[in-house]
Amino acid sequence: MVRRVAVVGAGVSGLAAIKCCLEEGLEPTCFEQSEDVGGLWRYTDQAEEGRASIYRTVFTNSCKEMMCYPDFPFPDDHPNYMHNARLQHYICKYAEHFDLLRHIQFKTLVTKVKKRPDFSVTGQWEVVTQRDGKEETAVFDAVMVCSGHHVYPNLPLTDFPGIQKFKGCYFHSREYKEPEKFRGKKVLVIGLGNSGSDIAVELSAVASQVYLSSRSGSWVMSRVWDNGYPWDMLVITRFRTWLGNILPRAISDWLYVRGMNRFFKHENFGLMPLNRTSRKEPVFNDDLPSRIACGVVVIKPNVKEFRETSVLFQDGTVQDDVDAVVFATGYSYSYPFMEDDSIIKSRDNQVTLYKGILPPRLEKPTMAVIGLVQSLGPIIPTADVQCRWAIKVFQGQCTLPPVSEMMDDIDEKMGKKLKWYGNSTTLQTDYITYMDELASAIGVKPNVLKLLLTDPRLALEVVFGPCSPYQFRLMGPGKWSGARKAILTQWDRTLRATQTRIAPAVPTAFPCLAMLGVLFLLLLLLLAALYC
Repeated sequence: MVRRVAVVGAGVSGLAAIKCCLEEGLEPTCFEQSEDVGGLWRYTDQAEEGRASIYRTVFTNSCKEMMCYPDFPFPDDHPNYMHNARLQHYICKYAEHFDLLRHIQFKTLVTKVKKRPDFSVTGQWEVVTQRDGKEETAVFDAVMVCSGHHVYPNLPLTDFPGIQKFKGCYFHSREYKEPEKFRGKKVLVIGLGNSGSDIAVELSAVASQVYLSSRSGSWVMSRVWDNGYPWDMLVITRFRTWLGNILPRAISDWLYVRGMNRFFKHENFGLMPLNRTSRKEPVFNDDLPSRIACGVVVIKPNVKEFRETSVLFQDGTVQDDVDAVVFATGYSYSYPFMEDDSIIKSRDNQVTLYKGILPPRLEKPTMAVIGLVQSLGPIIPTADVQCRWAIKVFQGQCTLPPVSEMMDDIDEKMGKKLKWYGNSTTLQTDYITYMDELASAIGVKPNVLKLLLTDPRLALEVVFGPCSPYQFRLMGPGKWSGARKAILTQWDRTLRATQTRIAPAVPTAFPCLAMLGVLFLLLLLLLAALYC
């Protein structure tokens, strides 16, 4: 019987884990090595060992209505996209509101997690922690790993010949905090991801020149989409997901490329990805195209060789007098506290988890890894549903299939990842499909047919509107009484954040004219049918 649960990390996933444990009557103890909650979003002036690190100007890529905890909306006056400090404040308020802080042991490092000798019978774990130089060991019935995957930098220097003789400075983007020290310098940023693009754009305001090197290109999206609405409230909908699943692949690919090129042609800016139909996560940056157009950021191919003061690129071009190189080359996943690392990385040293959460070969399913997925959707509601599913598994209320079937499910999903994302081991997944899969297993997926019969207005918003987090607290276990109102008023809160000046409405007859045009076209078709 699971009662005591160890939670490793007090970031957004760890807080969700604590709250979900409390909702089910469990006793969580969270271990956090820093002095506060927030994890990735807790900014510090210096990168700290064993902790995620962000630069001073990081903003969210998901809007407030899509990235909140599903039963704790952001305040109405908060902007749609937030600076890290404002998000950190929200995270702290969430912890205070649900009285989570008393379950957290701060400045406590988890040094070892290992199975108890009788694990095959009890499913229990020994958790060794260190605080103020003192070591303690405690026994828990289950463990929820919420340590994130932006901690251990991937710095592939062996892939860049000559880097050792380069006389300028070079470092991983994890160490980057602000641009002032690069004023007047020539800087090369390697990696066209969100961090690389953000850093390149920020540096372009002070550096004499910025070069952004990309091996394979990327789609670049703006946070602001049609009519000024947040991109994710228009893109992440059940209807669009359903449409994408039923359309033939060729049509789906054509629509995807057309949509990505709707604001500018990526090939004209050197950004077009090599595999243009791959659903690999795009880059979110509102300013990169204009920075390229102004010449202050120059897109370059992959680096072939470093020299003392210059860089040779794969296309044969050479850039002289480079002062600094920022490697925005991502992160690797590591769990140094696991005595047996193969529990999580059970095949070919790759993360192998059922539903992206559960190590499939455990004799007892009492460990969950939370937040180790990536999608176009936000991590906070994803972590919330993951935690609820994992706890139901711990309690035996969600039955698992045999190990062989779990491995088959993992293999099947790896095949789909290869098809859609070009990489079978990627953490990426389709947001709504994944959320619904977990939600269905624990009885919290919105029942659209039932809503159509009982609450048609809500049903239409659930299907055609944004798939906001509130949908997963609308019904079933853990239902939140404010979910319906939150869904029906989400557009109002979105506009309230930007309509800070009352502007006169612009009258337009276009909808009427458009309707008349459609009726006229139908009339012509009818006449043509009658006289042919």
